[in-house]
Amino acid sequence: MNTNPLQSRRHFLRSASALVALPTLESLGFRVFGNTKPTTHPKRMVFLNFGWGVTNETWFPDKTKTGSTWDMPDGLLPLARHQKDITVVQGCSNKFANEAHWGSTFWLTGANRYGEPGQSFHNSISADQVAAAHLGKDTRFASIQLNSPDVANSGHGPGLSLAWDMRGKPMAGLENPVQAFHRLFSNETTPLSERQAMLTQKRSILDAVLSDASDLQRGLTKTDTEKLDEYFQSIRDIEVRLGKDEQWLSVPKSRAPMTEPKEGLAGKEEIKVMYDLIVAALQTDTARVLTYRQPVGTLLQSLGTKVAPHDMSHYSPGDRMVASQKRDATQSELLAGLIDKLKATKETDGTSLFDNSVLAYGSNIRTIHYLDNCPMLLTGGGANINLGHHLVVAKDTPLCNVWLTLLQGVGAPAIRHGDSTGVLKELVTG
Repeated sequence: MNTNPLQSRRHFLRSASALVALPTLESLGFRVFGNTKPTTHPKRMVFLNFGWGVTNETWFPDKTKTGSTWDMPDGLLPLARHQKDITVVQGCSNKFANEAHWGSTFWLTGANRYGEPGQSFHNSISADQVAAAHLGKDTRFASIQLNSPDVANSGHGPGLSLAWDMRGKPMAGLENPVQAFHRLFSNETTPLSERQAMLTQKRSILDAVLSDASDLQRGLTKTDTEKLDEYFQSIRDIEVRLGKDEQWLSVPKSRAPMTEPKEGLAGKEEIKVMYDLIVAALQTDTARVLTYRQPVGTLLQSLGTKVAPHDMSHYSPGDRMVASQKRDATQSELLAGLIDKLKATKETDGTSLFDNSVLAYGSNIRTIHYLDNCPMLLTGGGANINLGHHLVVAKDTPLCNVWLTLLQGVGAPAIRHGDSTGVLKELVTG
């Protein structure tokens, strides 16, 4: 234990007063108890996730009909007009997944929750954040995370959105359409000079905190050194965000190509408006990478279904199965509407947002408590993937192989992701 009172108190208190507290280092007596506008059209990525899986018997295409000659199953039938532009992939899973009610926690990461010795929870960077590091450099927001207040009833599990940063820490999401609209399109009311002063103050605080933390590096235990390294990375992350804020400080936000959403939207209407916001964000080049962790409980309520979402996922022929199939059809209907809008929104050269975007839609669970053959639908021409296909890959193929294929398809310098073993060659064009 470090007994230097000057080091153990002055440095910690100064950092704490700056609202960026140092980690609780055991060397200080703490103990842990318990565990620019582009010249060509940019690529875009959208990840849409829902909990509780799908209706196994009616959502997946017939496994005996693959390639470009496959029949649209009932659960996807509202997407029939887009069949030549969507690809369904069967056989993928996250090999470390062991919790059926955590439908989105590891969906984009493929991490092993026990991957950190001595800890009961561990995660890693999500695919959207790998994409954001490549695609989000020239936009106001490197990425946008959309969420729903209906998390508890939607089978999503731990996390604040679908996104996890490079340290495997959760990233907050925008909780409703109104909040998302204002974040994307409402300009600041605070005068520019005051905002500049606030950013300057934040940088001064970071400088002081880094100075204090650097003084602590000598004489730390291995555990504390690792904690301090993680702390320095969090500071670097803040610096990157401050740099982004400074870059766009005097640039007005784009005019919204839609009206402000109504308050209190839930279920089907919430999803529909969130999809509109996704199109608006891409159309204005406000963000090129978006995730949306969708509601399921309020969706069922908006459809007049009285079956509880968890009970629905444990269906058998009867009311529960009817509710599950109704959920599938409605989600497919909403997705079809989103694809319609992406196709209808034109770029300056006559191509569409759809042509320059890739969209992944699915869940981390198949149905009931089965974590194999995760539902996976891909669409959009932005990642050079084969569309209009039904692919059945080898059982337990890492879901991260899909993410790696998409990341490389949009030009991200990703060699591997999560537990990936390589790209899905049958998914790549040419």
